[in-house]
Amino acid sequence: MSKISPVATAPLIVIDLQTGMFDGVAEPPIHDASGIAARARALIDWARRGGRKIAFVRHDGPAGDPLAPGEPGWPVWPALGQAGDEPTFAKSVGDAFSNAALGEWVAGQGAGEVVLIGAQSDFCVAATVKGAFAAGLGVTVVSDAHSTVDSASETAPQIIARHNAAFADAGVNLVTTKALTGG
Repeated sequence: MSKISPVATAPLIVIDLQTGMFDGVAEPPIHDASGIAARARALIDWARRGGRKIAFVRHDGPAGDPLAPGEPGWPVWPALGQAGDEPTFAKSVGDAFSNAALGEWVAGQGAGEVVLIGAQSDFCVAATVKGAFAAGLGVTVVSDAHSTVDSASETAPQIIARHNAAFADAGVNLVTTKALTGG
């Protein structure tokens, strides 16, 4: 794990931490859902204390999907405490940077890098890491603040560990919640 902190202006991007990832109503919750919510909230508080901007990314699934607009699982998880001035960017594919407005918003922060947390490690988080690199951004991933669900061949912890290793190999700055927040 790296101990390098992101630049002070690097915004925190919260990827797909929506109600459907936590409530277990339509699908199983992500691995360690309560821990992920607590660490995400700690990181959101850390970002606010430091004057960092925060953006939420919300996956808009197709009709009939638990994350489809208007479905109970679609909203950002209320326990995260999204503030009224913290934007939400919609996407319908894995890479959050597929929404040009997010890229413009990040560029407006002048940081040249982003801090990423969210779900799912093996889909939208991984795709957003690639999208951020393609946009020329430096990337910090909080290694214990992204999650997924078990697949047919791997447990969620195995998937998370594999992606953390792949992120590090790709040049991502990996840090823990504790390393950033001091808590």
